[in-house]
Amino acid sequence: MSLHIGAKEGQIAERVLLPGDPLRAKYIAEHFLEHPVCYTTIRGMFGFTGMYQGKRVSVQGTGMGIPSISIYGNELLQVYGAKRLIRIGTCGSMRKELGIREILLANGAATDSAVNHERFGSISFAPVPDFPLLFSAYTEGMKLKMPIHVGQVFTSDQFYDDRLKEKTELLASYGVLACDMETAELYTLAAKYQVQALTILTVSDSLLTGENVPPKERETTFGDMMRLALEII
Repeated sequence: MSLHIGAKEGQIAERVLLPGDPLRAKYIAEHFLEHPVCYTTIRGMFGFTGMYQGKRVSVQGTGMGIPSISIYGNELLQVYGAKRLIRIGTCGSMRKELGIREILLANGAATDSAVNHERFGSISFAPVPDFPLLFSAYTEGMKLKMPIHVGQVFTSDQFYDDRLKEKTELLASYGVLACDMETAELYTLAAKYQVQALTILTVSDSLLTGENVPPKERETTFGDMMRLALEII
């Protein structure tokens, strides 16, 4: 049993979906999983295990930011033996070709976080996903005719960043497509524990135009992203 999840041994599957929003975890469990069982509500961070097409799947809320996903990721990997982690979250588009409600598969994560500097010192570690998962997600998304993109994200430590415009313009000029707050840590943990990980994001905001998806819709929709993650988990 871990400190922040508190599930008993065997309650969490090896395949885990990781939405940041705990209400999205609850929505997924209630609408996509068969016979879901809630194994944690600690700090309101819901976790459920159920069945999807004959496979045992868990869905665990992680909260916002690198420190939060690091806590849940470490506990899932160290204590519960998770082997395949798929983050399903939202991002802010940094380039015009990535539109609102479209899907991004993150093939790498730049970051301004100090976490990996603490880990690696002068080495600039490059966090990347599991390629078979990335390839499967892209292939399945194209087959289902989803509005899907593959590219790099920028994992930021700050949501309200005084230098956001400057960073957005610089990173976008180098081909970075969107901004999130968790992917760099997820991919780093997956590398450390030698497991599979992938981030699938739905564009909820445009950092270019200011257009955004309402908060309630973020909790309960984005069905393409959820279905895609479940198909490859």
